[in-house]
Amino acid sequence: MPILPRTVTSPKKFIIGHDLLPQLHDHVKDFGDNALLVSDEFILERVREEALAGLLQAGLKGAVEKFNYECTDIEIHRLVDLAEQQGANVIVGIGGGKTLDVAKAVAFYLRRPVVLFPTIASTDAPCTALAVIYNQAGEFERYLFLPQNPDVVIADTAIIAAAPVRFFAAGVGDALATYFEARACYRADGINLVGKRPSRTGLGLARLCYELLGENIDMAMDAVRHHVTTPALEQIIEATIYLSGVGAEAGGLAAAHAVNNGMSVVPDLHRAQHGEKVVFGLLTQLVLERAPQAELDEVMRIIHVAGLPMTLQEMGLTRFVESEWRKVAALACDSLDTMGNMPMAVNEQDVYGAMIAANAMAERYRARHPNH
Repeated sequence: MPILPRTVTSPKKFIIGHDLLPQLHDHVKDFGDNALLVSDEFILERVREEALAGLLQAGLKGAVEKFNYECTDIEIHRLVDLAEQQGANVIVGIGGGKTLDVAKAVAFYLRRPVVLFPTIASTDAPCTALAVIYNQAGEFERYLFLPQNPDVVIADTAIIAAAPVRFFAAGVGDALATYFEARACYRADGINLVGKRPSRTGLGLARLCYELLGENIDMAMDAVRHHVTTPALEQIIEATIYLSGVGAEAGGLAAAHAVNNGMSVVPDLHRAQHGEKVVFGLLTQLVLERAPQAELDEVMRIIHVAGLPMTLQEMGLTRFVESEWRKVAALACDSLDTMGNMPMAVNEQDVYGAMIAANAMAERYRARHPNH
């Protein structure tokens, strides 16, 4: 079998600033003159008044359509039909992760460019060449792997700062694991998110993501809790949306996301955000790696300052059932998941033990540093 190449994949453009919604036409006109704007319900009026008005004033055509809450095949086909009737040659997604995923999927099936405008920074999904498809009941169905990343991703710091703090913190949690997973995958010469080998660039971007979190988390949380924008907030958004996505895609995932995926079988944790579960997966990975104390201290400091849950109890677990957590460990070690990117052999017993130890470590930290 030929040796897989190394890769770096990324959106064509990433733009970060504030008051960018009225300037959407500046980015649409580079790709076409007729845009379908798929928008979350909560920002629909602003999209009509600012983005659509700006498009029309610039001599472009456009229409706004409300996203129907779930990224399903039915919703994708509904929007594909609308875009075709309208003659749209650019697809724009404005909203949370599912809205952006549906825009990516519609653009893929129509072979049209896609411009994404995330309104929350809860995950690094906007920059990736991937859409998650759900069924009508809202259950995970499949990944739609896309041949390329989005054309433009626009992060408006003012809109993101206005979102609930918990979403912002969850994005920090997701981003916090990026460097440690990329480092493990690089050491193992594993497989990254586009099915190739990790690149040194991917590892470097992942490391920068971690450095920006450490340097800016205190001041960024001050800003987001008061719904204002500051340079520190801007740097964290750069880390959570861009560096985390590109770093993970080129650098690869490892134990943290595998444990997160396994945790989907614990009913108590269904209300936990993706990034909150990734944090616990990261602590488990650091136990597996026997990470130095200084590294553990810095990771837990960032978790603490972001106001993220650290222990299983804080995440919503009411009762620890051993059989349930052994199932989590088994799922995390599934051959199709990313545990295989760890630089050492890891089995179910190792993961189960590391999860118990990670929770004990988190409880010990909490005893010394009570949550906000």
